[in-house]
Amino acid sequence: MALDFAAGCVGGAAGVLVGHPFDTVKVGVRLQVQNVDKPLYRGTYHCFQSIIRQESALGLYKGLGSPLMGLTFINAIVFGVQGNAMRKLGRDTPLNQFLAGASAGAIQCVICCPMELAKTRMQMQGTGEKKSKRKLYKNSLDCLVRIYRKEGLRGINRGMVTTLLRETPGFGVYFLTYDVLTRHLGCEPEDSYMIPKLLFAGGMSGIASWISTYPVDVIKSRLQADGVGGVNKYSGIMDCVRQSLQKEGWRVFTRGLTSTLLRAFPVNATTFATVTLFLMYMREGEECPIQDSEPPSVPLQSLQPQSQPSSM
Repeated sequence: MALDFAAGCVGGAAGVLVGHPFDTVKVGVRLQVQNVDKPLYRGTYHCFQSIIRQESALGLYKGLGSPLMGLTFINAIVFGVQGNAMRKLGRDTPLNQFLAGASAGAIQCVICCPMELAKTRMQMQGTGEKKSKRKLYKNSLDCLVRIYRKEGLRGINRGMVTTLLRETPGFGVYFLTYDVLTRHLGCEPEDSYMIPKLLFAGGMSGIASWISTYPVDVIKSRLQADGVGGVNKYSGIMDCVRQSLQKEGWRVFTRGLTSTLLRAFPVNATTFATVTLFLMYMREGEECPIQDSEPPSVPLQSLQPQSQPSSM
């Protein structure tokens, strides 16, 4: 299991560096939670332009500290738990891939929710300013400490329910899609196109996962951004859904989707390919303990934990 954790760390770090600029535009609340009456951005491209013009290119990396610290650990948990769950379930089937992924998604919420709260708050401060006049938070850790002092554990776990509703099915779809695509594409070590196939399967897995849970993510981002500046707009999940629908219609649940999908493909392509190749290299010559009615493809074998002593 330790090997799965190590692979998840490596894959998570690679994914963060590839996708954070897109994440600033999407989860950074720039598109998801901007005031509908006075919108700052017309769309994804305009948002990129505005951030660079008003806040410099460094504005694209606001809140990087939180995911860089947390996402590597989250991916370690995800791939470690998913691999261990597959070993417990005993058979490498699509259904078991979904169940193992869902369990991993649920468990990592303990880390994911506070991390995304800090990232959201960090990205919100200084919106539209090249140099913030007054910074509420020095860094991601300072952000969480201040929230804890003011609101306690409940404050740093703001958005936990919506995070669970997003991550549990989302990671199930994530691993299920990767399993189906790698089997269909036939990703074998001797295949000269193995790496492009792994990248494609990983990227499409990320896209499928986000599409399946994106409306929940919009609500989560709005709840976590709520209260910045001292004003709370929503009393809970259903109130947020109701107000959002009344003011903006059903399209509110697709706000920021373009930048999310643009980010999802390279990030998850990088993450899954890195994890798979790392495990294949480290486990070269070993046998996978999970038995199936037909031999699974090598990358899928590689993602399963061995009997020896393991992060969207």
